[in-house]
Amino acid sequence: MFHILLLAFQVAAADPTSDSPPDYTLGPDDQLLIRVLDVEEFSEPTPTRIDAQGQLNLPLLGQVPATGLTTEALEADLEKRLRSFVKQPHVKVRLVSFRSAPVSILGSVNQAGVQQIRGRKTLYEVLSQAGGLRPDAGDTITITRPKSAGPLPLANTRLDDSGQFQIGEVNARDLLSARSPLANIVIQPNDVISIPRAELVYVMGEVVKAGGFVLDNGGPVTLLQALSLAGGPQKMGNLGKARILRLQPGTATRQEIAIDLKKVLDGKDEDVRMKPEDILYIPHNTAKAVALRSIEMAAGAASMITIWRVGNPR
Repeated sequence: MFHILLLAFQVAAADPTSDSPPDYTLGPDDQLLIRVLDVEEFSEPTPTRIDAQGQLNLPLLGQVPATGLTTEALEADLEKRLRSFVKQPHVKVRLVSFRSAPVSILGSVNQAGVQQIRGRKTLYEVLSQAGGLRPDAGDTITITRPKSAGPLPLANTRLDDSGQFQIGEVNARDLLSARSPLANIVIQPNDVISIPRAELVYVMGEVVKAGGFVLDNGGPVTLLQALSLAGGPQKMGNLGKARILRLQPGTATRQEIAIDLKKVLDGKDEDVRMKPEDILYIPHNTAKAVALRSIEMAAGAASMITIWRVGNPR
C-alpha cells in the first residue's frame, strides 16, 4: 500500500501541466488535489474545492483557510496541522482547476471592464492589459481591495465606511515614469482599479492648437494661460468677441459669458480663472454669429477633440 501511494505522490509531483505558477495565490472556486503519504483519508483522487469563504473542508482537519496562499504555503500549513495525527506528514497540493480571477478596471482606460488575470500581475501590467490610460486620465489611480484578500501595500491605504474594503491611491505619473517602483503593486483577484477622468478646460475656435487641456494636479488656469496652452490666437481670431461656455451646476446647460481677451492681454481687464469643463471660444473676425451650440457638442464628444496634457507626457 505504501509503495502505491509513493508512486502516486511521485507522479503528481512530476506532472507539470497541472501545477500552478509558483506565485499563484489560491482563492474561492480553485480545485485542489491534496495527497498525504500513508494517510488513508487523503488517498481519494477527488479534487477539493475552496469554498466562497476561502476555506477547505478536509478530513481530520475540518475547515482550513486557503485564500491568499500559494500551493507551497498551503502544503507547509497542512503539514504543520497534520503533525497532531501523523509523525512526519508529507503533503503534495496540485491545483487542478484555476478559478476565474477577475479585476475590474474602470474609468479612463482604453479597454475598461473586467479583465481576467493569471499568475502574478503588477498594476502596470494590468493597466497595459486594459490598453493603457487615455489622454484624459487623471493623475490618481485608486485601488480598492476586499479586506479578506490580504493587505493593500500602499502607504496611504484606508478602510471604507463599512470596514470591509481597503482603498489606496497611486500617482499615475510616478507609476508610468517608474519614479515610484513601490507603487507598482501586485494586483489580486477582485481588486477594483479606478482611473477618473481629469478635469479639463477647452480652447476652441481661432487658435493654433484647439482642444481640451489637462493640467498638472488639476491646478487652476486663467484665460491667458489657457490661450497660451492653445498656442495663442490665429491671425483672424476676434479676441474682443471671445466667449466662455460654462456648465451650470447640476444641469447640462451652459451659460454664455462674453470675454474681451484683447483688454485682458492689454492689462485693462482681469485675467480670470477658468472653471473645470469651461470652453473658451475665439471666433473668426468676420464671423457674423458664434456657433456656440456646435462648439459645445464638439467639446462633449471625445472622438472629435484632441486632449493635450500639460507638463510631463505619460
